[in-house]
Amino acid sequence: MIGYVTVGTNDLERAARFYDPIAAELGVGRMMDFDSFIAWGNMDGAAGIAATKPFDGEAATVGNGTMVALQAQDRDQVQRLYDIALANGGTSEGEPGPRGEPDANGMVFYAAYFRDPDGNKLNAFLMDKAA
Repeated sequence: MIGYVTVGTNDLERAARFYDPIAAELGVGRMMDFDSFIAWGNMDGAAGIAATKPFDGEAATVGNGTMVALQAQDRDQVQRLYDIALANGGTSEGEPGPRGEPDANGMVFYAAYFRDPDGNKLNAFLMDKAA
């Protein structure tokens, strides 16, 4: 359903240092790279993420309540993405762990939350068997 998500940045080089290793952990690289815009993903139509300097020339700001969710393969990858984010200028918004109670099938929402250097909120998540 979602083609890609774009977050604003005031420092594209810093955003690249943050998103390059996260994209690599997810098995993708840069698919577009311009002076004011970088997109990570594949050209096969799967969802991707992009960082851009705003087209209107104004400062990028964070959308209150806006978040980008990155689907992980397993709990170890949730942890790795969280660690990569913090090692590359991100800040923690919630360490990896289950959120809420298991559903009727014994599945639980497992996630870690973090912000990029521009303050955009992301999470790494998966639905997993409750431990």
